[in-house]
Amino acid sequence: MKILLRIAYWLAALALLAAILGSLDYRLDQALLIGLVFSPCALLLEILMPKARKPMDKVYLALAVLASVILLIIVLHYYAWSRLDPRNLYRSAKEVPPMLINPAFLGLILTSLSYGDYFWAKWLDKRFKAQERSITFFSDRKSVSLRRSEIAYIESNDTEVRIVTAAGESYRNKTGISQWEHLLGSDFLRIHRSYLVNLSVSALASPDTVNVGGVPLPVSRKYKDAVRRFLGDSGSSPE
Repeated sequence: MKILLRIAYWLAALALLAAILGSLDYRLDQALLIGLVFSPCALLLEILMPKARKPMDKVYLALAVLASVILLIIVLHYYAWSRLDPRNLYRSAKEVPPMLINPAFLGLILTSLSYGDYFWAKWLDKRFKAQERSITFFSDRKSVSLRRSEIAYIESNDTEVRIVTAAGESYRNKTGISQWEHLLGSDFLRIHRSYLVNLSVSALASPDTVNVGGVPLPVSRKYKDAVRRFLGDSGSSPE
């Protein structure tokens, strides 16, 4: 259901973009085609921007996405439409509206689409949290089923992981921690190459430590920014 509602968001966004482009004297099929240019670029921005660690990396990524959108729009006008309609019923290359190559306007559209999808996904996660399915795995050759909310953290120990519950129970499993990270989703945060924690039972104890249900776990340098962003700053002086 969540996937269908995510798709519905992008279809609604495409319809809204088509309506905006229609005011620039585009036909419906033209407006939809240009609108499709924005969707993958906005998704790319949403996925890659959190992974950019340095401020300049974020700037370069934003400029690269903007340049890609402008290039695709120009290609549509100069090449694609003239080939699709040799009778020149489509707009010619010289009629690209200045608004569609204006970085400020394009940035506004891309940012709105990216943030809209991000917050929509967050709302859907909360909305369907009560209906979450149990995760079934094998521990010591026995089948175990746990709800995501029951898991406090995952600890990686070389060839196996340890699943620790909020109740203090512990299970062993051979599935890698990266696979667990993908399986558990956005309610869990990687704080160290060896630790994946449940955000709902975690608190930042210091710049280097996260308290998970009373258990202190180390934060590695690689994940410090993400930990501060999701759990807040404890007030201690950062390194």
